[in-house]
Amino acid sequence: MCGIAGILQLNNSNQVNQNVLKTMNTLQSHRGPDDDGYHFEPGVGLAHRRLSIIDIAGSHQPLFNETGEVAVVFNGEIYNFAELTTELKARGHIFSTHGDTETIVHAWEEWGVDCVQHFRGMFAFAIWDRTKQQLFLARDRMGIKPLFYSLLPSGELLFGSELKVLTAHPDFDKSLYYHGIEDYFTFGYIPEPHTIYANAFKVNPGHYLLLDKTKATTLQQTQYWDIDFSQAVLTEQQVKSELLERLKEAVDIRLIAEVPLGAFLSGGVDSSAIVALMAQLQQDKAVNTCSIGFDDKQFDESDYANQVANQYQTNHRTGMVDRNDFSLIDKLAALYDEPYADSSAMPTYRVCELARKHVTVALSGDGGDELFGGYRRYRYQLHEEKMRGIMPQAIRQPLFGTLGKVYPKLDWAPRFVRAKTTFQSLAMNAVSGYCNTVSIMRSDARAALFSPQLKQKLGGYQSVEVFKRHAAKANTDDPLKLVQYLDMKTYLVGDILTKVDRASMAHSLEVRVPLLDHKYVEWASRVPSSMNISGNEGKAAFKQALQPHLPHDILYRKKMGFAIPLASWFRGPLKQTLQQALNSEALADSGLFNQNYIQQLYQQHISGKRDHSSALWTLLMFSQFYRQQLGQ
Repeated sequence: MCGIAGILQLNNSNQVNQNVLKTMNTLQSHRGPDDDGYHFEPGVGLAHRRLSIIDIAGSHQPLFNETGEVAVVFNGEIYNFAELTTELKARGHIFSTHGDTETIVHAWEEWGVDCVQHFRGMFAFAIWDRTKQQLFLARDRMGIKPLFYSLLPSGELLFGSELKVLTAHPDFDKSLYYHGIEDYFTFGYIPEPHTIYANAFKVNPGHYLLLDKTKATTLQQTQYWDIDFSQAVLTEQQVKSELLERLKEAVDIRLIAEVPLGAFLSGGVDSSAIVALMAQLQQDKAVNTCSIGFDDKQFDESDYANQVANQYQTNHRTGMVDRNDFSLIDKLAALYDEPYADSSAMPTYRVCELARKHVTVALSGDGGDELFGGYRRYRYQLHEEKMRGIMPQAIRQPLFGTLGKVYPKLDWAPRFVRAKTTFQSLAMNAVSGYCNTVSIMRSDARAALFSPQLKQKLGGYQSVEVFKRHAAKANTDDPLKLVQYLDMKTYLVGDILTKVDRASMAHSLEVRVPLLDHKYVEWASRVPSSMNISGNEGKAAFKQALQPHLPHDILYRKKMGFAIPLASWFRGPLKQTLQQALNSEALADSGLFNQNYIQQLYQQHISGKRDHSSALWTLLMFSQFYRQQLGQ
């Protein structure tokens, strides 16, 4: 895995400031500690940090074609590079290396922007074509690898693998994107294509940018791939016969590496499935696996991980996390560069730290819940949709809207009586209701949190617009597939894949994601919803296919998730840290929040009256960002 960076002058061809680009690139040296490389020519600067995985001795970047007219800097893996190399050689292209990077250069020469259609893998890359005077930026279909860009007032385009690469430029404008603050307190992250900064953007998954210096240039992203739910659904027999075989093929092509390789093993269904298939594919050697355990049994899954490790005789290592291991709070803000509120980033960081001591590449099970309907909220959504189908909106909205307002927020009570969110959602349509369900802070809580100044800057904007925008492209009337699509476009890329990329790259560890192989995703999108959720069982077909390979209690136990004890931390060892962050002058002087409401959240949580741990963690992470990144 690697990091890329660059500067392109759109208005002229002056020399790029080499020291500035080198400073930008050095800030992501953790992404590629093995090598760095630069290319400068009038108006252009390309930079690269390398983590050597394939063709270790060669494939130094920036890498050029035979004539030196086309250069690429690349982050990721092209798993079908061997077949592409054979095809491109047959078309007359001459290769000088044995890795996957050079296939990108020649594919660009052969197919232009359509080169991305030929790549199977995870990638973010930049191609500079001197002859055409074009810069081509592209990101993989699922958004596994990140890519940021910004256009400065001077006409300089910046790009990089992390946001800190852009903000390191002395002319970068750190003005906040206020809609991003609304989105952050809704989702816990800032969805693509935006960032916390008004003038910095993410390339969307399955999109590219083509910039031509010889023409009037606009920064317009072009979509080249999307998940299509309109294809005919698979038969039950097709699902049963192909589900694991297709996944095994996706795992198999991700076992190519010239460095030690292993897998994460949490003891959940998805990671256990990947390990089981890896063990079957490499029977001549044991799979390297690692997991994180907690000294608090409420959050510990290590016994289940050990069960799978013993079944497949893996080289298994477990790292234990102390229940009071909250030393990463400051580091997380620096790692993610913008507000990011998934607290499981802490154990994810630790498991990557453990894995890197033994391997350079690790396979993960991310994507299984989105692909096969594993989240409990999907089942709730289907139940709510049945109610929406029975009761007209004209009756539902006033009835459940009123109940949602007056019903108390019973965080402490059993789930079946915690109906406030459900009532709120039932008053809405499917898209708005699902947004309400997944929100960290509901719209009424955000309205109470935000200051009049921030509300004015928002101008009525609400985060549900993110879901509405994606829903308009979902191309399905199936209620389950709709929310799967929404999660793949938002939560999966903005939260899960972001978390894993930053945590793994902080330790120079490459993570590969077989379940998100785009060919497998295209196939899985055709699995009937009735086979994904059957009765009260999520991932039904997936679990059924795995029954010959994994124990029953691995497949059908209650899902735990990768959580940490936030509620008790905030009432105990983190109480003072939280209080200082919430009472900081920086947060108060920002003018963004209602400080009285923040104190209300804090006091209610500390007293044990309410559980506001998610909202308080979200505030804490924003405070850390504001202090570190904005120097406030």
